[in-house]
This record gives sequence, C-alpha cells and structure tokens, in this order.
Amino acid sequence: MTRPMTLPRPAPVRLPAPRRPRLTRGPELAAAVAVQLALLALLRPGHAGLAVGVGYALASWALLTAAFRRRRALGPADHVTLARVVLTGGAAALVAGHLTGDGRVWPLVAAASAALLLDGVDGKVARRTGTVSRLGARFDMETDAVLVMVLSVEVARSAGLWVLAIGAMRYAFGAAAWAAPWLRADLRPSVARKAVAVVQGVALVVAASGLVPHPGALVAAALALLVWSFGRDVVWLARRRHTDRRGAHGTGEAEGAQGIRGRGTDGARSARLLDPVAR
Repeated sequence: MTRPMTLPRPAPVRLPAPRRPRLTRGPELAAAVAVQLALLALLRPGHAGLAVGVGYALASWALLTAAFRRRRALGPADHVTLARVVLTGGAAALVAGHLTGDGRVWPLVAAASAALLLDGVDGKVARRTGTVSRLGARFDMETDAVLVMVLSVEVARSAGLWVLAIGAMRYAFGAAAWAAPWLRADLRPSVARKAVAVVQGVALVVAASGLVPHPGALVAAALALLVWSFGRDVVWLARRRHTDRRGAHGTGEAEGAQGIRGRGTDGARSARLLDPVAR
C-alpha cells in the first residue's frame, strides 16, 4: 500500500496591523481659522471689525480644541457646523464694523442667511451618517446662540437695546443652570421649540435687511414667542424635578433613581464650563 502524500502547510499570511487614524482634529480647526481670516480679508469690515473677527477666530479655535479634545477628527456634520462658525464670525466682524460706521448691510445678511440655511443641514447629515452625538448637538446649539446674539446686536442699533434680550436669553438660561442645576436636565423633543428658534434667526435677518417697514414689531413678536418657549420649558423642568423628588422620597431610593438617570435633575454635581444644558 502506498502512503498518502502529505502536502506542506501554507505559511500563515500576516496581515498588516491596522493603522491608527491620524490626529486630524488640529489641522481641521486650524484650516477653519485660516478660512475665517480669508473671509475677513474679503469682507473688509474695518479696523474694529477686523479686530473682532480675529479675536473670534482665535477664541473659537481655543474653545473647540477643548471641546473636541477626546476626538481624533470631526464628523461630517461637525464640518457643516464648523462652516457655520466661520460664517458667524464674518457676521460678527461686520456688526462690529457697523457699530463704528464701517461696512455694508448686505454682506451681513448674506453671511447670516447662509449660516441659517446650513442650520438645517448638519442635523440631517448627522442622522444619515449615523454620527449623532450630544457633543455635536451642543456644538450646533451654541453656534445658533452666537449667531442670534450677533444679529441681536445689529438690530438693536436701530430698534432699541431691548432686542438684546433675544440674544441674551439663551445665556441667561445657561447662567441660571449654574445656580439651579435641575435646569440642565434633558428636555422632551419639541417641534415648537425648534420652530421658535428658527423664527428668531429669520426675524432678525429680515429686520437687519431693512426690507420690512416696521422691523421692531416683527422682532417684538419673535421675542414674545421666545419668552413663551423658554417659560414653558422651565415650568416643565420644575414639574419634573418635583415629580422626581416625590417619587424618590416615596420609595426611599433617591440615590438609585439618580443613578438611573445618569445625572440628577436635583443638582448632584457642580456645573462646568462645557457642561450641556437643556436648551
């Protein structure tokens, strides 16, 4: 009988080790600063506007570097929001120029309108690419707040200082959340809240353009809606806090209930600079 022939075993194939993703967050943010400076050169907002624009670019770079310090790179939706940051910086420079008598209105309207249009893009990009995150939502929200504040300053030049309440309300809410941490609890989704936020930007851009005969009335209506929206959410958060307290004391499991929520609405820990707030 013949012995069966044994074939030599093939040598194991060694796959190359997966490469670690490069740290691209820094270059991305640096590129945004460069684009911001190029936009300032194009807009020519005057000396005051140039100073504000450069300061805005550097402050944005520092804050975003700290906020995204645990990410190697920005996501697709973050790039859209970053473009909105650059446009908002251009708008801020133009408003500063207007305060000193330099600059024109239409470049401001164009930059602000583009930033508002992109506001509806970054959320869709995040959902389609599966990159939705709390940090990305916070990034989007804070960019909205800065743009509304910038537009409020512009419209306040002609309509009155009371318009600043629109831009300051978001920051007043954030300051209140430091004193009352239960305001940092998650809010239920609301179409009305999103619609009111869109109305603020649109109303301020229209008022700044001078296309309507009575811009103060338009902005006053927008402010009334904003007060209603914030007031409704504060009342809901207060009721939730009361319900959580009563439920926790009733079962004797306050610490357990707080642990399930991840962060108690009763203010278990102190606030930090980049802490998320409800709005």
